[in-house]
Amino acid sequence: MLILGIDTATTTASAALVEGGKIIGEEIGDGPGPSGHSSPNGRANHAEILLPLIDRLLGRAGLALAGISGLAVAIGPGSFTGLRIGLSTVKGLAYGSELPVVGVPTLPAVAGRVNDREGFICPFLDARKKEVYAALFYRKGERLERVTDDLVCAPEKIIEAVRCLVENGPCLFIGDATRTYANVIKERLGERGLLTLGEGYPSTASSVARLAEERIRRQEVDPVGPLVPLYLRPSEAELRKKS
Repeated sequence: MLILGIDTATTTASAALVEGGKIIGEEIGDGPGPSGHSSPNGRANHAEILLPLIDRLLGRAGLALAGISGLAVAIGPGSFTGLRIGLSTVKGLAYGSELPVVGVPTLPAVAGRVNDREGFICPFLDARKKEVYAALFYRKGERLERVTDDLVCAPEKIIEAVRCLVENGPCLFIGDATRTYANVIKERLGERGLLTLGEGYPSTASSVARLAEERIRRQEVDPVGPLVPLYLRPSEAELRKKS
């Protein structure tokens, strides 16, 4: 059971191969695509780098797409454009190969990257507009338990909720918003607020693949056509249409 996981929901696009819960290989995007252009928000251009990432990953593993057992993709919350790129790419691969597909929510996948500690973990992703995407999880052994629903709101509200839920214990915040709101976390939680951008941890794509593997094994896959992003809030286009 060899699963190809893809993430374009977060700041850094990634692709990974996982078999039996173990990472066979992963490729992590960094910087603009071949044209040298970044996306309008300054992030790497996921549209340009994703397919080359996948090709490089398969090439280094000595595999073709026909050797894959299934596809997994982060479905959000996250960058609206990134989510559409990831889903359209996976759907194209699935239609061409008839491989099963599983959509994996982004925040459990980000929390699932943490493999070296037990306790509370809070994925903390920059949602722009002075908001974050976040949720609280608790890791015990290999088990990751959800404590809260996925949320999009001001970082102060998330941090206050975490402060109440973890009581006197520490919590590891992981994601790009830890850079933007590091001072807020430290002001509210002090030494109990641990921060990481994710350096040293497996890619989000590898976590996406691991979370999808058992579902694919049980044949609990998603219908490809109706699979849509999980946004949590309306897009700019939807807001403009309503106004």
